Amino acid sequence: MKISCIAIDDEPLGLGLLTKFIEQTTFLELQASFSNAIEALSYLNQQEVNLIFLDIQMPDLSGMELARIIDGKRNSENTRLIFCTAYHQFALEGYKVEALDYLLKPYSYEEFLAAATKAYQYFGKIGSIPQSTVSTHQQPSVDYIFLKVEYQLVKVVLKDITHVEAYKDYVKVHLKSKNHPLLSLTSMKNMEELLPKDRFMRVHRSFIISLDHIDSISKNVIYVGDQQIAVGDLYKDQFSEFVSRWTS
Repeated sequence: MKISCIAIDDEPLGLGLLTKFIEQTTFLELQASFSNAIEALSYLNQQEVNLIFLDIQMPDLSGMELARIIDGKRNSENTRLIFCTAYHQFALEGYKVEALDYLLKPYSYEEFLAAATKAYQYFGKIGSIPQSTVSTHQQPSVDYIFLKVEYQLVKVVLKDITHVEAYKDYVKVHLKSKNHPLLSLTSMKNMEELLPKDRFMRVHRSFIISLDHIDSISKNVIYVGDQQIAVGDLYKDQFSEFVSRWTS
């Protein structure tokens, strides 16, 4: 699977680093790069692009303004955004336009790859890009994810996650190997997109569970270790289908 993308940054050094990182990532395909958002918008009106890496503070048209324009388009789910900026105060606005991730400058290639992998997993799930266009050895590993915890990017192995819990503007990621959960500034929706659906399931507005860590089920209550998680009304039908497959 190749993800078509463009890079937008008015700073030459920032744009150069961004294009370099894109070009060395095997599952990304750089179609164009721009030093201002107006030129990028003109390009996007004529060409379809899956992923946009963009700065926020730019003259004439800011990255956030461009994001709102893209978000209002009919097929916005096929074009997703990753912000690359030096300004952390725009993070909340980034989540409002459903950006896949928010890279804070200066960022490393490891941080960039973690954000790009999130996009790879997203497009793989919605099936908007043929999976057969890239060989298996090029596909990024989905055995782990990266989460922003305080000022660090923490690698979390998927099989270690027992469940994810909503907590105000954060999520608590509960791990089998630790007594205390990781607290990450992200949304449940982003976590749902990030975690593979064949291993994790949203069962409540406030809970995502690991299917591997279910100990038992009683009516509409799931037991994961010492945690009892009630299945929300919106998720009962989906969970019932899972249980019927599990018990057949």
